[in-house]
This record gives sequence, structure tokens and C-alpha cells, in this order.
Amino acid sequence: MQSILSLSSACGRHLISSAQKVPDEALIVSIAKGDRRAVELLFARHNQRVYRFVRRLTGNPWLAEEIVSDVFLAVWHCAECFREQSRVSTWLLAIARHKAIAALRRKKDEHLDDEHAAAIADDADDPEVTAYQASRSAMIRKCLQRLPQSHREIIDLVYYHEKTVIETARIVGIPEGTVKTRMLRGRQRMAKLLKDAGIDSVQAC
Repeated sequence: MQSILSLSSACGRHLISSAQKVPDEALIVSIAKGDRRAVELLFARHNQRVYRFVRRLTGNPWLAEEIVSDVFLAVWHCAECFREQSRVSTWLLAIARHKAIAALRRKKDEHLDDEHAAAIADDADDPEVTAYQASRSAMIRKCLQRLPQSHREIIDLVYYHEKTVIETARIVGIPEGTVKTRMLRGRQRMAKLLKDAGIDSVQAC
């Protein structure tokens, strides 16, 4: 199964083109029946979205890659568990969040609290990294990493993954009102961080 997820760029482009013709829900049904091609198509369509979400949540690109593989392996084994009460993309991100939090708890030296997030964002001694972080998009990501994890994942889901409050509540497993509160506080904190970095928070969104 691991080899299924190791797609070449050419193969990936072909699969994405094919996947656009098949609804996510139909792919899940096929996966539940043991169709390996269906999981390849689902992976081609959603793996980058899942990776970006986990990467922002953990601040660790290598861990994010491992978790992405784990997510689609879980889909392969548990596709029959999917109930069409939410979109497939929402279900995938919920699985990814659960696995990311579990992985972080296992890595006691990688707890993603505010201090650790700041350390990740400031680790830029290499000239190439410094030049990269000097770009506007890198600064925005840096500010996002400085948010508390509970606020960062809400901002990420709503603004970067375009999830509704209801969908976000399902992914994170909290009431809708809590989502709204964290979103407001996260936006306020993000606006201050962007201002301190010399970035217009309105243009940054």
C-alpha cells in the first residue's frame, strides 16, 4: 500500500486529471470494495491539501509527510466507516488532525506550544532560509506559526481550506460557538503579528 502513495509527478498529473471526473463519495465506495485505483485517485486529489494542513499544525514537514501516508492508509482500511454527513475533504482533515495530535503527543520533545512554535519560526540562520523568510508569503506563514495551536488550526481550516464553521467544528470536535470565538481571537492575534511584521493584514488574507 505504501508504494501506491509514492506517485511520480507525471503519474500524479494523470491521476488528478482522471480524479476530476469521479466524485469523492464514489471513490470512497470503491475503496471500501478494495479498489486500489480509487485510493490512488483520492490521494492525487487531496494529498497536498492534507499535507499543508498537517504541516501548519505540526510545524514539521517530515512528520507531515508521514501523517499524510497514515491518513490515506487509514482511508484504505476504514473507507466503509465513512458516512455522508460531511464532505470527504472534511473527513480526511478530521483524520489528519487526530493523527497529527496523536503524533505530537508521542514526541514529548516536539510539543507544539507557543514557545516551540516561535522557535520553529525563528530558526533561520542559513542564508537561503533567511532569504526565503524575507518574502511576504513566508512572513505570513511565520506569523501563523506563532498563533497558539488551537487558534492556528481554526484560521487554517477556515481561511486556507475554506471550511465552514460547521465543518470546522466537526473536524476539530468542538462546538460551533467555540470555533467562532477562536477564529475571532486568532484573527485579532494574527492582525497584530502581521502589523508588527510590516504586513497589511487585510491584503494578507
